[in-house]
Amino acid sequence: MGTLSFEAAGAAAAAVEAHVPGLVRDQVAGRLMSADATLWGPDAEPEASIRLGWTDPGPASRPLLGQIAELRAALAAEGITRVVLAGMGGSSLAPEVITRTAGVPLTVLDSTDPDAVRAALADNLAGTVIVVSSKSGSTVETDSQRRVFEQAFTDAGLDAASRIVVVTDPGSPLDEAARAAGYRAVFNADPNVGGRYSALTAFGLVPAGLAGADIEALLDDAEEAGEVLRDDAEDNIGLQLGAALGGTDPLRNKIVIVDEGSGLPGFGDWAEQLIAESTGKLGRGLLPVVVEPGAPELSAEAADVLAVRLVPVDADAAPAGNAVQVAGSLGGQMMLWEFATAVAGRLLGINPFDQPDVEAAKKAARGLLDAQPAPELPAFVDGAVEVRADAALLNGTTTLRGALQTLLATLPEDGYLSVQAYLDRGEQAGLETVRPLLAGLCGRPVTFGWGPRFLHSTGQFHKGGPAQGVFLQITGAPAEDQAIPGRPFTFGELIQAQAAGDAQVLADHGRPVLRLNLINRADGSSELENVVRAMSRDGKR
Repeated sequence: MGTLSFEAAGAAAAAVEAHVPGLVRDQVAGRLMSADATLWGPDAEPEASIRLGWTDPGPASRPLLGQIAELRAALAAEGITRVVLAGMGGSSLAPEVITRTAGVPLTVLDSTDPDAVRAALADNLAGTVIVVSSKSGSTVETDSQRRVFEQAFTDAGLDAASRIVVVTDPGSPLDEAARAAGYRAVFNADPNVGGRYSALTAFGLVPAGLAGADIEALLDDAEEAGEVLRDDAEDNIGLQLGAALGGTDPLRNKIVIVDEGSGLPGFGDWAEQLIAESTGKLGRGLLPVVVEPGAPELSAEAADVLAVRLVPVDADAAPAGNAVQVAGSLGGQMMLWEFATAVAGRLLGINPFDQPDVEAAKKAARGLLDAQPAPELPAFVDGAVEVRADAALLNGTTTLRGALQTLLATLPEDGYLSVQAYLDRGEQAGLETVRPLLAGLCGRPVTFGWGPRFLHSTGQFHKGGPAQGVFLQITGAPAEDQAIPGRPFTFGELIQAQAAGDAQVLADHGRPVLRLNLINRADGSSELENVVRAMSRDGKR
């Protein structure tokens, strides 16, 4: 942890200078690490009082280390070495970055796309254990994934109960059901930690530890960082990072995160979920934008952009422009960013522990699944792409290029474009190449999220944050649908309902939404990429 470092320049440095002395006077660091629930005002206090367990992860997490190691050894002795994780939001993003950083394999199933589900089922089922992670067990994605794996184990002549490990809150419906079903193991997480702050609880540690990551060292680094972060001093880098994120004036609310050799692959995606869901509410908040080195957002120097550079611990170059630069071990960084996000929430005047707008899309999707309405006809079809949008947005266009141009024309000066792909992120990974092209084309920050996982991440900001976003939603017909045992709907119907439900909620909030459905995924993806490249070459929206 001694290598954890932070530097700020430009507007970020000014925010540190302006706010850190007051945070020190108010003893924010010591109070936060002592779980003082009054830091965010009386409205937030009831929620904060049951969401600060992450400030001291040791008591709940250390007893798990031996249990996880023992279970991993027992599974390996039976030839079970492949770990699949069924989880959403923080339950999947934290284990993914932990295992990628450690260089150990973990199959993360955080999708309801039928092709993605089938691919997870097809790979060495006989040597597989599935970790089902959900605070309550009511998350429809995770429940559906558990059901299909349980059926697949049984159909293959395997003892399904011996292949299922559950991580959940004590006393939750899933806790009770898993114990009654006799599943291989049930790990209870600290109930006083919200999902996006749960990286260092059972939700992060169990799947990562079973996959072979050194979770004891991860926890050691986090606890060492926690000791430093509790100091009410002006050199506390947690206070400094929190001030830089939430205290620029005027607020630079597009937090552009770039990994420049940090050695923590996927950390930006984890931080994106933590920051967006914690701060995007009440018409305020911070939108993380995860980009690649050299991305257009990094050179534009827009007035609402703050660059965050994740660098190696031995980096010697100082940040330039309006930027911060952070380095450190994974455990230390996780504790640092959770701390800083909570501090930023205080400066923004919001409750960093609730997510009031996440439920709206879930409710809309459930309504569509229950009602099963007839499919909405497209406004038009261009090649292998069906186009749907409000008639006013399309403005009479009948081409894919024209539809994209009309969407980008609605971008406000302080706006952003959100690309949301409800597809298999393994098979369609190449679609992410449109992100920097669109960013260069429109001159504004562009986020790229895989559905439905982004609904548990930036989805909160899109609906609860400032009304600055325009939305490009991409769906596609799967190669083959996949049934969900015991449910009256399939995975294909579920992901379509999730996409349509979220589009409906965004439209209800007055957000412009262009919906593209790829009739054939390969052909449709190629057509979309080619159109965006052509627009980029022409330099025209």
